[in-house]
Amino acid sequence: MDYAVPLAIAIIAVIFIVRSIKVVPQQHAWVKERLGKYAGTLTPGLNFLIPFVDRIAYKHSLKEIPLDVPSQVCITRDNTQLTVDGILYFQVTDPMRASYGSSNYIMAVTQLAQTSLRSVIGKLELDKTFEERDMINAQVVNAIDEAALNWGVKVLRYEIKDLTPPAEILRAMQAQITAEREKRALIAASEGRRQEQINIATGEREAFIARSEGEKQAAINKAQGEAAAITTVAEATGQALERVATAIRQPGGEQAVQLKVAESAVEAYSKVAADSNTTLVIPANMTEVSGLIASAMKMVQVGKNA
Repeated sequence: MDYAVPLAIAIIAVIFIVRSIKVVPQQHAWVKERLGKYAGTLTPGLNFLIPFVDRIAYKHSLKEIPLDVPSQVCITRDNTQLTVDGILYFQVTDPMRASYGSSNYIMAVTQLAQTSLRSVIGKLELDKTFEERDMINAQVVNAIDEAALNWGVKVLRYEIKDLTPPAEILRAMQAQITAEREKRALIAASEGRRQEQINIATGEREAFIARSEGEKQAAINKAQGEAAAITTVAEATGQALERVATAIRQPGGEQAVQLKVAESAVEAYSKVAADSNTTLVIPANMTEVSGLIASAMKMVQVGKNA
């Protein structure tokens, strides 16, 4: 019996200590009430309470919280049904308002996200809903954030996970995509054929130009060759005539010319006579040959006097 009173006192002391000392974890906030009234927010670390007077009414995590928003059916501007679901990221910024601003701020945020999403989707046509996801997400965040301030919650972002139209719309969209791809394939093929024809025409034109240039150059070369040959022959002939004229002026030159003319005449007659199919008419007067020689010598004498 002597130990009962001290033991009871010790137990009461332990209870008082346990109820008066609270250790709050990092990134958490505990709301304290004193006699049923808000009395402050306990920050991370060691905190003290008045036993049986103060109590911890609410505990909040200050970390970013991902919240899965259930899928729902939304109607677009062109009266098409879409099944949409998403995920919402928020954070408790004011533990006092999160405790007393709403009876259940998580449910409130979820319901507001769904209604805001239906409102934004209803302003867009079906095709735009697939193209404007970022815009939809931003508008949902703005709509929730304005109301969530009274609940001590900050909405950070909202992301649409799935946009699922009805099966009939999916089939129509697939058919449209297939037709568009076939159209692009036909356009690409026609462009390829067009480019091929252009390349062929360009190649033929360049080949024709190259052939004409080659023919032109060949004609020029041929003409230059013929001109050079004529010039060479003329020069050779002139040199030969100059040598003949020089030889005639030498002593005995005229006799040599007479002999050469006579030999040429006799050779010409012999060649004509050698052809069996040729009828040779011999002049009755063979002095015509000497007359031919005399005429040639007269021309040489004229040239010599000149």
